[in-house]
Amino acid sequence: MQKNKLKILFLCTGNSCRSQMAEGWTRHLFNDQIEVWSAGIEAHGLNPYAVKVMAETGVDISHHSSTHVDELIHIPFDYVITVCDHASEHCPIFPGKAGVIHRGFDDPPKLAAYAETEEEALTHYRRVRDEIETFVETLPEVLKTKEV
Repeated sequence: MQKNKLKILFLCTGNSCRSQMAEGWTRHLFNDQIEVWSAGIEAHGLNPYAVKVMAETGVDISHHSSTHVDELIHIPFDYVITVCDHASEHCPIFPGKAGVIHRGFDDPPKLAAYAETEEEALTHYRRVRDEIETFVETLPEVLKTKEV
């Protein structure tokens, strides 16, 4: 593994959907530059719709597992990126120099709760997936502006 890779954690409430998508996109787009993890304030298990919509783009997150943030607190992250307001409000203090960035995204399961068909539900997941991809594509530039 390259020594000077940035270490980034994507953090959300349950580590089932948004942070998993962000981790998947970051591995897919910047594996040579960024070492990435995802975790939750809680661990709710991997959302099957998140896996499905990511697979549609050629990004496989089916091997991911839902991780509680306490399991990763020992890693010297450069950045912790919260992807939901709840995680932002309850983000633990990480030892070391980790910068915290907040970029909230809508919660696909909440948006899809009243969908009448699976296809209608997946529309919400796809929109958030695409928004997360757009954000992740900007990461090198965003993080460059955050460096001290």
